[in-house]
Amino acid sequence: MTTRSPAQQLAAHVRTVLGDGPFHPPGGWVHMGAVICDASFQARRKYESTNRPRILQLQAAWPDAATVRGFQTRLATEDLAVAMNFSSPRRVATAHGITDLLVANGIDARNDLHAWLDHEAGRTALLAVQGVGPTTVDYIGNLVGRSQIAVDVHLRAFAVEAGVSGLKYEHLQEVYEETAALLGHGPGGLEHGVWRFMSQSG
Repeated sequence: MTTRSPAQQLAAHVRTVLGDGPFHPPGGWVHMGAVICDASFQARRKYESTNRPRILQLQAAWPDAATVRGFQTRLATEDLAVAMNFSSPRRVATAHGITDLLVANGIDARNDLHAWLDHEAGRTALLAVQGVGPTTVDYIGNLVGRSQIAVDVHLRAFAVEAGVSGLKYEHLQEVYEETAALLGHGPGGLEHGVWRFMSQSG
């Protein structure tokens, strides 16, 4: 009897639960204030009912925050907790930290951040911001149009259902990437398909 690899186990579970796709990646944001707020406020929140409406409202209220510098200018004079209707000093501090880091590195628009994340130094710098972990870094990549696997609680739970458990972040990410390749899907599309299914069924 041939033992299936973790990626083969996960691929079989994807086919059984989600079908053959196609799985479309999230569109992300062009408005950089939205990118930063989405990344900073997303953890442990109901995205469609809680986060997304607030981010859309922020975009409409702060059109000049479409660049990182424009967002930083807004943050200097206005309260992000009020603008996002979130009383969370820690999340607000994370948004400020990401903003200051990006400005310091000359990152102002979506394409700048997309390219910066090609370099390990960019990822390492983001990980040094308080409140930012590997999931957030990879999630930011998807928000600016990269196709990545951001392993969160939903993707871990789905993997456990497939019989794949106990793996560190980077290893489970590799398993998902291999699974995407086996199934002929982009990593970001597969990630979003799994995330959407698990978040709706939870």
